Amino acid sequence: MYKIIDKKRLSTNVVQMTIEAPLIARSIKPGQFIIIMVYEKGERIPLTVVTSDKKNGLITIVFQEVGKTTKLLGKKEIGEELYAVMGPNGNPFPVRHYGNIVLVAGGVGVAEIVPIAKALKEADNYIITIVGARTKELLFFTDVLASVSDKLCVTTDDGSYGIKGLVTLPLKELLDTTHIDMILAVGPTIMMKAVSDLTKNYNVKTYVSLNPIMIDGTGMCGGCRVTVGGKTKFVCVDGPEFDGHLVDFDELMMRQKTYLEEERLALKLLEEKDA
Repeated sequence: MYKIIDKKRLSTNVVQMTIEAPLIARSIKPGQFIIIMVYEKGERIPLTVVTSDKKNGLITIVFQEVGKTTKLLGKKEIGEELYAVMGPNGNPFPVRHYGNIVLVAGGVGVAEIVPIAKALKEADNYIITIVGARTKELLFFTDVLASVSDKLCVTTDDGSYGIKGLVTLPLKELLDTTHIDMILAVGPTIMMKAVSDLTKNYNVKTYVSLNPIMIDGTGMCGGCRVTVGGKTKFVCVDGPEFDGHLVDFDELMMRQKTYLEEERLALKLLEEKDA
């Protein structure tokens, strides 16, 4: 069993949790993910490890309470145990010296970008990080990203903090005024598409992390199937990072709508059953 050592709420429905998992803590690399089962007969969900403490055998995850399983996970308290934690899964991000890097994060993607940002900084890159959220209350980890970034820019849709607007606003300004060697975008699919569409015009290498579309994280369900450069890939085994200019985002978002509708229906049925 995997004991919960620490837990804190970062925003309205975003939770940070530290778990005992010594084998994973020793071997996981930035960009990889784990699979968690809250209960023996529960769903398998893929989650990104934000930090790993090799000495004490601890890993820290951040997740958003959106579906049945993440809501059940959010109800777990310090001292309780999870049924299973498996990993590392997926491929590590290609960390090396690129030069000037822009990291773009939105939503829970802010947590996913932290370990990659730290590794890229250790590889002697100049890092500019752009963080976006709908409103100030949904921001988290800005202090962490500020500590590993040479420059941090924050945007909010409603203008309650930082620049009012989308992450593409400061990104375009940077592309117009600064030499950029590589961009990584992590967050909602629509945000990653917008970033990729923008950077394609500037011919700047752009990676996107397609973690949000994974379901069971093993390649068996086929739910994370995506077309990249005209070829079929599976995010959990071939990714999760891909060249954003080669991803067929239109196809991806069309398929996501189907899954989201099924998820909403399932949650509605569960709520009616509990009532």
